[in-house]
Amino acid sequence: MKDIFDALEKGQNQFLDMLSDATAWAPSEHSTRMQAQATELTKMTELMTLGLTRHMTRIADVQKEHWQKNLSAFNKSMQDMGEAQKSGALIDNWNSYWQDAVQRTVLTMDTLRQRGDIFLEHEAAGCPPVLIYDYELVVDGADLPRSCNYMLLKIIPPKDSKFREHQPWKRPYIIIDPRAGHGAGIGGFKSDSQVGVALRDGHPVYFVAFKRWPEKGQTLADVTNAEAAFVRKVKELHPRAPNPIVTGNCQGGWATLLLAATNPDLTGPIVLNGAPVSTWSGRVGENPMRYNGGILGGTYNAMYYSDLGHGVFDGADIVQNFELLNPARNYFGKYYDLYSKVDTEPQRFLDFERWWGGYFLLNEAEMKWIVEQLFVGNRLAKNEAQLEPGRNIDLKEIRAPIIVFASWGDNITPPQQALNWIIDSYTDEREIAIRGQRIIYMVHDQVGHLGIFVSSKIAKKEHTEVTSTLKTIEALPPGLYEMTIDDYAGDILEREFTVSFHERTMDELREIDDGRDEEHAFAAVARASEQQSEFYDVCVRPFVQSGVTEQSADLRRRLHPLRVQRSMMSSLNPFLGLLPGWADKVKESRTPAGPNNPFVELEHLNAALVEQSMDLFRDLRDTMYENLFLSVWGSPYMRWFGHSRLPGRTLKRKEDLRSLPPVQAALMRIEEGGFCEAVIRMLILLAESRGAVRKDRLERSARVLTQDEPFKSLAADERSFILQEQTLIVEFAHEKAIESLPKLLKTAEERELASNVVRFVPGALKEMAPHTLETLQKFQKVLGLPPVSEDITENPLEAQVKWKKTAAEAKASKSASREKPESSEAKTAVVKKSSARKAPARNTTAKKSTSARKPRRAVGKSQEPAE
Repeated sequence: MKDIFDALEKGQNQFLDMLSDATAWAPSEHSTRMQAQATELTKMTELMTLGLTRHMTRIADVQKEHWQKNLSAFNKSMQDMGEAQKSGALIDNWNSYWQDAVQRTVLTMDTLRQRGDIFLEHEAAGCPPVLIYDYELVVDGADLPRSCNYMLLKIIPPKDSKFREHQPWKRPYIIIDPRAGHGAGIGGFKSDSQVGVALRDGHPVYFVAFKRWPEKGQTLADVTNAEAAFVRKVKELHPRAPNPIVTGNCQGGWATLLLAATNPDLTGPIVLNGAPVSTWSGRVGENPMRYNGGILGGTYNAMYYSDLGHGVFDGADIVQNFELLNPARNYFGKYYDLYSKVDTEPQRFLDFERWWGGYFLLNEAEMKWIVEQLFVGNRLAKNEAQLEPGRNIDLKEIRAPIIVFASWGDNITPPQQALNWIIDSYTDEREIAIRGQRIIYMVHDQVGHLGIFVSSKIAKKEHTEVTSTLKTIEALPPGLYEMTIDDYAGDILEREFTVSFHERTMDELREIDDGRDEEHAFAAVARASEQQSEFYDVCVRPFVQSGVTEQSADLRRRLHPLRVQRSMMSSLNPFLGLLPGWADKVKESRTPAGPNNPFVELEHLNAALVEQSMDLFRDLRDTMYENLFLSVWGSPYMRWFGHSRLPGRTLKRKEDLRSLPPVQAALMRIEEGGFCEAVIRMLILLAESRGAVRKDRLERSARVLTQDEPFKSLAADERSFILQEQTLIVEFAHEKAIESLPKLLKTAEERELASNVVRFVPGALKEMAPHTLETLQKFQKVLGLPPVSEDITENPLEAQVKWKKTAAEAKASKSASREKPESSEAKTAVVKKSSARKAPARNTTAKKSTSARKPRRAVGKSQEPAE
C-alpha cells in the first residue's frame, strides 16, 4: 500500500493546502490517502494494544506470583505464632523482636548518619574515584592543549599471590567509566570487577576517571581528544605490547566508540558493557525510560537546567531520574535491606552509596550534545553525529574487534539499544567482513545494568572469559558472531571455560527486537526537539539567564533533594549528636531475634507488601507513560512529521564496496604472500563453504592461528591484517583466490603441510558438508595433491614441532655419545661437525615459508606465549 509519507514529500504547507482544497486531489487520490491514513492509525492502535497487553500481562503475572508468595509467608507466620502461643513462648518472642527492632533502628540511623558524613567528606575532597585499588596519576587532562577534567590513572596491583606479575608483552587494559551524574570507579568498585579480573591475569590496567567540575568551555570533542592522548601514552609506556584493550561502561561505551571511530589506529579490541547506542530501540511494553525525551521535553530541557546552573548541568538530576525508574528499590528496598541485615550490610551499603552519592557536573555543551545527538536525535547510529562541525562520526571506520555485552535484565540499556546500531550501520553481515571488522556480542538473560560492571557471579564470568579469549577473538575471520559462555570451573588462574562462537546474520540479530515501527514516533520527537530548542534559545533563554547568578546556581545545587537528604542525616544535624554513643552501646549488647521469630516473619511480609505496592505503582505509571507517548507522537500526522528524521544512512551494496582502497590493494596482492597467507585464505574459503561453523572447528582454527608456528610469531596487528586482506580476496575474487594458491605455496612440502593443516580444522570427512568436501578437493587439485581420502586427526603443525623436538633430542644424544673426553679440541670438532649436518627437508618447510613472508608493516613480534 502506498505510504502517506511518500505522497506528501512536497512539504507541509502544500499538504495543508490540499487538505483545505477539496478539488486538489482526484477521488482515487483521496481514497489512496485515506487508506494510507487508516493504515497509520491501525499501526498506532496495534502498537498501543501490544504495549498495553504486555504491561497488563506482566503486571498480572508478577502480582499473582508475589501475592501467592506473601500469602504463603503469612500462613507460615500465623502457624509459627500459634505454635509459640501453645508453647508459651509468644511473649518472649515479642520481647525479643521489640528489643531487636529498636536496636536495628538505632544502628540503621547511625549508618545513615555515616553515609551523610561520607557524602560531605567525599564532596569536600572533590569526589575522587571510588576504586578499591591504589592508583597513581599518569596524565591530567587539564594539562593537555585542549584541557578537560578527565584523568588517566594507573592501577597498582595488590601484593597478593592471586595476581600474576606483569609482563612487558601483556596487552594493557584501559577502562572508561560512565559520566552520567555519578562519579568514576564503578569498574573497579569490587575485587571481582573488570579491574580485578584483568589484574589477576597479569595485564597492566589503566583507568579513565574524571573530576567533579568540568573545565571552562569543555566539550565532548575535548574529552575524546584527551582519551586519545591517554591511549597514546599507554602505548608509549608499553612499547612491546599490542594495542591496549579499551572497555567502556554504559555511557563510557559510546564514548569508546567515538574514540575508536575517530582514531582507528590507536586501540586494540574495544568492549562495550551496557552501552546505549541506538537509543530509540527497545521493546514495546518493556523499556519505558526511552520515552523521556517525548514526555519530559527534548533538548530544551537540558538547556533550561543548564541555564539554572549558570552554564553547568547538575548530575544529581540524572541520578534522580535513575532512581525514579525503580522507586521500590531506591526509596524503600535498599533501606529495608540495611535495616533487616544491619549486622552485616552497613559496609556494603556505605561503599555503594559513596559512589552513588557523588554528583558530578557537565557543561551545557556536553549535556546538549548527549541529549541532542544520542538520546533524542539517535544520530550516532545514523552516521550523523558530529563532535566538531563537518566531521561526522562513522562507526564503520573502527578497525579493532568490537565486543558488545548486553543483558535482558538491564532495564536502562536493553539489548536492542546495545545492538541495533549494527543493523543500522551495515547492509548485511558480509559488509562487516568486507570491511575487515569483527563484531562479537553476548546477551545474558538476568544480570542487571550495574551488575554488568560492578560485580556479580554472572558478570564476572563474562569479564574473565573476554580477558582470556581475546587471542581467539582476534583470530576469527572478519564477520558477526555471538559468543556464549556455557560453563566454567576452577580458580581464576586455572579456570577452564566452555565457550561457543556462533556466526550470525543480520536477520538473526533482528530477532532480538520485536520490530522497529515505533521508532517513527521517536523521529517525530527528534524533529520537534530541534524546533523547541531553537525557540528556547532565541525567545526564552535570555530571560532565564538574566535571572541566574553563580550564587543562585550554587544554592540550587545545595538544595537538591538528593543532597539535602544526605546532609540532613549527617553529623551536621544537632539532633543526631547522640546517635554514635547509642550505636556503640547497642553493638555491645546486641541481641538479634531469631530468624524463626513469627514477628520477624511478619515484618518481612509487611516489607514485601510495601515493595509490591510500589512496584504496582511503577508498572501502572510506565503503562500510562508509554500509552501517552504513543498517542501523542505515534499519530499519523506525527509519524509523517518525523519521517525525515528516521534512520536513513546510505547502505552500500557489495558491488559498491569493490572500489574501496583496501579492497583494491588486496586484489593487487592476490598472488603475493606465503604459507600464512595461503592457510588463512583456504580456511576462509572453507568457512564460506560451510555457512555455519561448529564450536570444535572454530576452536581448532583459532588454536592453529594463535598457538602454532609460524602463526604464533605474528603480531596481533599483522594477523588481523592478513585475515582482512584474505577475506577481501575471497569475497571479490573467489575463483582466482583458489587458482593462485600455487603462487603462495611454491614447494611440494609447503603444499602438503598447508593441505594437512586445512584438512585438520573441519574434522572427520564423514562430518563434513558436501560443499566443504568439494572445496577441499578443489584445493588438492589446484595444488597438485592426491584427492582427500583420509582424516587428519592430529594437528600437523603441532606434530611437526614434536617431530623436530624428538629429532633434536636424538641428534643431541648421538652427538654426546660421540664426544671424547680426552681433549676440549676433540669436543669442539665433534660439535662443529654435528652442527654442519643438514636437517631433513620437512623441517625446513615451515621455516622457509616464515622467512619468505614479508611483513606488511613494521610491527614488532609478540613474545606472548599461548594462553
